Amino acid sequence: MMKTTFSEENNHFVMRMEGRLDTNASAQTDKEMKVLYDCEGHDIILDCTQLEYISSSGLRLFLGLLKNAKAKGSQVTITGLSNDLRQIFDEIGFTRLFNIQ
Repeated sequence: MMKTTFSEENNHFVMRMEGRLDTNASAQTDKEMKVLYDCEGHDIILDCTQLEYISSSGLRLFLGLLKNAKAKGSQVTITGLSNDLRQIFDEIGFTRLFNIQ
């Protein structure tokens, strides 16, 4: 089960992710992330504190969001990665692409 929550804080778009971003959850999560695509003038924060798992389809969503944001001059920051998820992001090179805090 995957849950996302969107908010605007300090001129940033913030999406909190909770649960498992697996293949089954990717289509719905993709729809919920569309609000982040209109990000001109706003940087994006993906709060992954409550994210337990991410599949390759979930990683593709993050990459698509990053490409869109960069084209609009916005940055994407990922916060709250667990040690396991951070290791995955390191192995596939996402820690070089995203601002990870």
